[in-house]
Amino acid sequence: MKKQLTKTSQAKPGKQARQVKQAKLVLEDGSEFAGWSFGKGRSQAGEVVFTTGMTGYPQSLTDPSFRGQILVSTWPLAGNYGVPVKPKTAEPFFDEQGIPVHFESEKVQVSAFVVSEACDEPSHFASGATLSAWLEKNNVPGIYGIDTRALTERLREHGVMRGKILVEGSREVTIDSGVIQNPVSEVSHSEVKTYLPPPLPGKKNNSGLLKIALIDCGAKANITRCLLARNVEVIRLPWNHDLKDIEYDGLFLSNGPGDPKDCGKTIAMVRRAFSLGKPIFGICLGNQIMALAAGADTYKLPYGHRGQNQPCVDTETGRCYITSQNHGYAVRNETLPKSWEPWFINANDGTIEGIRSKKSPFSAVQFHPEGCPGPRDTEFLIDRFIEQVKEMKK
Repeated sequence: MKKQLTKTSQAKPGKQARQVKQAKLVLEDGSEFAGWSFGKGRSQAGEVVFTTGMTGYPQSLTDPSFRGQILVSTWPLAGNYGVPVKPKTAEPFFDEQGIPVHFESEKVQVSAFVVSEACDEPSHFASGATLSAWLEKNNVPGIYGIDTRALTERLREHGVMRGKILVEGSREVTIDSGVIQNPVSEVSHSEVKTYLPPPLPGKKNNSGLLKIALIDCGAKANITRCLLARNVEVIRLPWNHDLKDIEYDGLFLSNGPGDPKDCGKTIAMVRRAFSLGKPIFGICLGNQIMALAAGADTYKLPYGHRGQNQPCVDTETGRCYITSQNHGYAVRNETLPKSWEPWFINANDGTIEGIRSKKSPFSAVQFHPEGCPGPRDTEFLIDRFIEQVKEMKK
């Protein structure tokens, strides 16, 4: 990129303004979008996707399902309520079990962030850092001041594309440098960990709890929170961990990034779990993995479903729910075995948003019942799964 003038960010009297470098987003079709750098001032490549969420950027940016992607926010303003981190260090808060309090993982997972406007002076009681300072702390670049409406229209027309953010004065990168072969292996925790809920009132310990094995393909933290809130023991397993030595009552398949067909070890693990007959529930990537384990096929969507406003219709009741989603792949309806059926359908494009077995307690949804910051209209599906586990345990 040629040397260009920098601009000065706006600042209140008495505050030191910062120099902002010019930057541009370049897509693989050759189109360019010029703007200004914020966050970490470095160039970065990745797969360019957009999300329609109006809030929740701290959760979206830490969502492991966005690993390796340049995230475009269609909502024009980001950073207005800052980031809920420790004020002096910009480090996240954790609860007593080591679960991030406000985020979906321990760090920012996106490759870069693209917004129309980035707020430099947030106003919120829980804010400990600006969005720009937090991204810089996590070594993640951002670009603002571009026409995100035009960018989103291009992505909707041409589909998801690779791209790169080039920042004035930083080292050049190629578009292909952002490709990650198996992002699930990068976001899945490598060790088995057990989480226990606090004892119920009147009880001294947690004896007799249901054991839920959570296959972590990049599990959002709110999955663990939601399960613990239902007074169960959660055993978090790496994406390629063998189940044969794990004692559990129900199996939960998490969300995660990338192509589900790259998770061959997880698919084989779930296929073996089918033979045990214990209840299994999956979300997002877990829906695709369950479908592949059952013998169905998956395919890549043109631009995916990402946001907190996706309408999904229950095929049994006809009721439509507003859901939170973040995925780029879907299940091919015509490949589902006869013993399986579509459970939810996307009201916008007719894609499968959930599947279930006709004979066994196996089901999954493409959306996020535990969606954080929301909506939580379908959280009852987690209750339904726990009830299935209880019934099988009797």
